[in-house]
Amino acid sequence: MGALGVTTILVLFLFLHQVDGGELEKKTIISSRCDIFKGKWVYDASYNPLYNATQCPFVEQGFDCQKNGRPDNLYLKYRWKPTSCKLPRFKGRYFLKRNRGKRIMFVGDSLSLNQWQSLTCMLHVAVPEAKYTLHRNTMGLSTFTFPAYNVSIMFSRNAYLMDIVREKGGRVLKLNSVAQNGELWKGADTLIFDSWHWWLHTGKKQGWDMIEDANNTYKDMDRFVAYGKALKTWANWVNSNVDSSKTKIFLQGLSPDHMNSTEWGDPKAKTCRGETEPLLGHDNKYPGGSHPAQGIVDKVLKAIISKKAYLLDITSLSELRKDGHPSSYGFGGHRGTDCTHWCLPGVPDTWNQLLYASLVRPQH
Repeated sequence: MGALGVTTILVLFLFLHQVDGGELEKKTIISSRCDIFKGKWVYDASYNPLYNATQCPFVEQGFDCQKNGRPDNLYLKYRWKPTSCKLPRFKGRYFLKRNRGKRIMFVGDSLSLNQWQSLTCMLHVAVPEAKYTLHRNTMGLSTFTFPAYNVSIMFSRNAYLMDIVREKGGRVLKLNSVAQNGELWKGADTLIFDSWHWWLHTGKKQGWDMIEDANNTYKDMDRFVAYGKALKTWANWVNSNVDSSKTKIFLQGLSPDHMNSTEWGDPKAKTCRGETEPLLGHDNKYPGGSHPAQGIVDKVLKAIISKKAYLLDITSLSELRKDGHPSSYGFGGHRGTDCTHWCLPGVPDTWNQLLYASLVRPQH
């Protein structure tokens, strides 16, 4: 069954077993069709994150909530438990060996940065003896490399995915073109795309001055319509350029923010500020309902040729984690409230565990 008519990956599950000397032996110990994105957050007092920020000297200050003074740590004691199977334990050394000589690239906005930082921390702590290099260029490309494994984990800052060209009237967002960006993407073996958050920005935060759609140029247009057109252009690029036997493509689900507490039905709260526990009631369903852009994502994925792209469906499980944001312990400090990004360690580590599970098992 193709992954494009559904929002999850249903596969034959593969588990990994650690043996002496750091070598890994693959054992299929259970056979079931399992949706790893459906489940619940389970409090586990014995659970420890895969790293702490002090072990990760390159973590962004805005994501290091403990260093920024967050007094509680309950949010670190919740692990994701799928309903009908277990997630494989993340094994960083195996991940690097499996991807020897390959390039893994996150493409998107600062939420992609959040996930990229999480994965680089997870891998660095898994192989602390391995030397690494970290390079950022002026074009928004960050490359984290383990020379011993010849593996590069990259982050390309590109909030809209589409080409933005500076012309006489200003910056033009071209809804029908990824020609410039696509050349960079072609060099990666695994691509994880993310785009949504910046589509709603206006004013000074808006990354363009005009929008071009086909032969028409507009000062503005319905942002949901523009987002849908852009994703369709991205899907066309995937269909035309991706050899699924060589390149794996993921579209990250829509990461929620928690700026509006009425969505989770708490009249006492205003934002995520001060939240210390996830939403565990309501049958593990977010009271605010489905994400407003989810229908667009689902429709676009149906247009991609079978097995060429998969949804990393982190939306529903992340909606429950109103406690996982930096809030007043992020970029703005006590002067601001960040309910968009996520603390590290934290929720993006689970995104990467789900990515890992999707990469190390057969896909159907």
